[in-house]
Amino acid sequence: MKKIVFALALLAFNSSFAQTTSTFEDFNLGVDSALNGSDLQGGFQNGNTFFPNTFDSQSNSWFGFGISSMTDNTTPGFMNDLSCIKAEGAMGSSTYGVAYMSYLTNNVVMNLTGAAEGGGIEGMYVNNSTYAYLSMRDGDGVAKKFGGITGNDPDFFLLTIEKYNNGVLGTQKVEFYLADFRSANNADDYLISEWTYLDLSSLGNADSLAFSLSSSDVGQFGMNTPSYFCLDDLTTKDSPVTGIRTNEELIDVQIYPNPTTDKVYIENNRNFEGTISLNDVSGRVIVLSDLEMADFIDFSTLSEGVYYLTIELKDGRSQNFPILKK
Repeated sequence: MKKIVFALALLAFNSSFAQTTSTFEDFNLGVDSALNGSDLQGGFQNGNTFFPNTFDSQSNSWFGFGISSMTDNTTPGFMNDLSCIKAEGAMGSSTYGVAYMSYLTNNVVMNLTGAAEGGGIEGMYVNNSTYAYLSMRDGDGVAKKFGGITGNDPDFFLLTIEKYNNGVLGTQKVEFYLADFRSANNADDYLISEWTYLDLSSLGNADSLAFSLSSSDVGQFGMNTPSYFCLDDLTTKDSPVTGIRTNEELIDVQIYPNPTTDKVYIENNRNFEGTISLNDVSGRVIVLSDLEMADFIDFSTLSEGVYYLTIELKDGRSQNFPILKK
């Protein structure tokens, strides 16, 4: 059984900060529309965030960030590169962002602006693009089917998020597997197809975020897996945060397996006191229990999708974790 160890990071900050969310709804796109930078403006301002874009008029190609309301989650290939596999934005919204990384750099950087510059990041939702998802699920002319013919190939597609502050790359990073086939048990293999919330508060103060993708499927010219992912509802704290503690102060809580089809087990080996709750994507509380009394949470009767496990300790520390129910 695959075991995933989550770390609860202690984060202290002034609770009076303002927040701004980049929802991408301000572009007023009609259904099945997209902006790929062909206006040559160099990017898109939304909330307190600027999303850069590079467009090549000769080849009609782009990289960086695009804005989309596309709902096509069935057509494979690069001609459908601005669609999300969920066919909508986070929380049922109509518009979302799409990031595409040039094979020359394999990363994209978005810039915090206004009150958010130099402040903290709350978090964001991410998902697979239709192009990348179908490529990993089925394979295509360039990329392999994840798992291979037998299903035993240990494939992965990893999103890594880092921050710059005052032009200096930070040591903190947040990693999230958009696909993970590395388990010895093929039943644990998964491709993300639901919007999943990532807590980015551990990155601390930033003036920009750098996103990179890596894959187990690499060829002569680099990564074969289409280097796209979708994003939505990026929330900035709009003020500097203080008191972010270092990794030596992390608290280990073991939660496994993830994804799950049945139960998620909680190993509270240090007997921390607090509560543990399970919420759906709308925020509805499904389960609430004392942490020290909880050995597992039963997912067997729940519908497939992403749920959020929240641990709150009595000393004030808390953290949310996305759990995928298959």
